[in-house]
Amino acid sequence: MTKFEYDSSLQSQNPISQAQNSVEKAHHAVKQAQSHPSQQMISQAETAIGKAHRALDQAADSDNQEPLQRAAESLAEDEAALYSQQPMQQE
Repeated sequence: MTKFEYDSSLQSQNPISQAQNSVEKAHHAVKQAQSHPSQQMISQAETAIGKAHRALDQAADSDNQEPLQRAAESLAEDEAALYSQQPMQQE
């Protein structure tokens, strides 16, 4: 796959799949922060969560709300798990 084909396939994703992908990335970032609770990892997870919230907001006008609701619930669980996590060091 060429770079152009890859970019085109990303652009053709619908807002729901983009939101789901963003929530999945946030989930992985939170898991990393839980495994390695440094300030940097927590910050990266917070950034990913923020992006996922924006992606969900952008998809809010979509007709099929069920997958968005599930993604939002998953994101809320990950967010709660992250904010209960304490960093090993405060910098």
